[in-house]
Amino acid sequence: MALTPAQLLDELMGPNRNALPNEAKSELHWSDDNVCKRFLCGFCPSQLFTNTRSDLGPCEKIHDENLRQLYKKSKRFGKMQYEEDFLRYLQSIMADVERRIRRGHQRLSLNAKTKENKDISQEDEEKVLEISREINSLIPQVEELGSEGRVDEAQALTEQIDKLKEQRERIQAQARTDKSWIKDPMSNQDKQMEVCETCGAFLIVGDAQSRVDDHLMGKQHMGYAKIKLTIEELLAKKDTENDSRRNRDGRDGDNHRNRDRDRSKDRERSRDRDKNRDRGRDRDRSPDRDRNRDRRDRRDRYDRDSDRHRSSRHDDSDRRRRDRDEYSRHRPRSRSRERLGRNRHDERDRRRSRSPHRRRSRSSSPRSK
Repeated sequence: MALTPAQLLDELMGPNRNALPNEAKSELHWSDDNVCKRFLCGFCPSQLFTNTRSDLGPCEKIHDENLRQLYKKSKRFGKMQYEEDFLRYLQSIMADVERRIRRGHQRLSLNAKTKENKDISQEDEEKVLEISREINSLIPQVEELGSEGRVDEAQALTEQIDKLKEQRERIQAQARTDKSWIKDPMSNQDKQMEVCETCGAFLIVGDAQSRVDDHLMGKQHMGYAKIKLTIEELLAKKDTENDSRRNRDGRDGDNHRNRDRDRSKDRERSRDRDKNRDRGRDRDRSPDRDRNRDRRDRRDRYDRDSDRHRSSRHDDSDRRRRDRDEYSRHRPRSRSRERLGRNRHDERDRRRSRSPHRRRSRSSSPRSK
C-alpha cells in the first residue's frame, strides 16, 4: 500500500509536525472533516488499487487506526450514516466492474462468431461450393418433372438433393471440429479466452496454474474481491438489523394490541358492573319511588283541591264585590232623592210662613190683642 508523502510524514512525525513548540497541539477527532470516514468504516478503497489500471487516485484525508478504534468505541458508532455512505460508494465501484464484465463477454462472443466464419479451409470451401452448385442445378429439374407428372423421377432427384445437403453440412462440421483454437502456443490472439467474474480481466482458458495464481493474488483482483465481500457483509448486517427492528416492532405491536384488548375487556367489565349496580339501585329504590309517587299524587290532589277552593272563594268574593258595587251605585241616588224631597218640603214650609195670610192670621190671634 503506497502512501503519499504527507501521509508518510504524518505517520513518522504525527499530524502536528508543522506546529511550533509554543503552539498548542490540536487533538484530532474522528468526526473532523479531514479524517477519512471510509477508513473508519473498514478501509479506504483508494488504497486498494494503487499503481493498477483501476487506480482511484490518492486519498488526501487522514487514515489513523487510533481514530478508527475510538470511533468503534464511541456511543455514536453506526449512527452517523458513515456506513451507509461507505456501502453506496462500494456499490458504485462494483457497478463499474459489472459493466466491464458485460463488455468483456460481448467482445468474446463477437470474436467467436468472426472466427467461426473463418474455420473452413480453402479446400473444404471449394467442396462446399461445388455441392451447392449441384444442388442448385437439380432443383429446376425436380420442378420440371413434377409439372410433367413424372412423380417417381422427381422424388428420386429430391432424395439426391437431400443427400448432397447432408454431405455439405458434414464437411462444414468436420472442418469446425478439426480446426484448433490454439494455432500458436506463444500467441494469445488465437487462444480461447474467458472473463474473470470478479475483476473483469481476460484470462486464457487452460492457462498454467502459476499464472492463474498470480492473477488471483494480484492487487486488482484481491481489491475487487474485498469490496464484493464487504458489500455482502454490510447488506447482511443491514438485513439483520431490519429483521430485528421488524420483530421488535411486531412485538411492540402485539403488546400494544394485547394492552388494547385488556383495556377493552376492563371497560366492558366496568360497564357490566355499572349496569348491575344501577340495576340493584333501581331495585332498592323502587319502594321509595312508589312512596314518592304516592306522595306526589296526594300533593297534586291537594293542590288541585286547594286551587278549586281558592277559585270558589275568589268567585264568592267577586260576587260580593259586585253586589256591594251595585248597592253603592243605587244607594247614593236614593239618598239624594230623600235630601231633595226634604229640601223641597223645607222650602215649601218657608214659603208658607212668609205668605200674608199666614201673617194676618198671626196678627189677629188673641195673643196679639
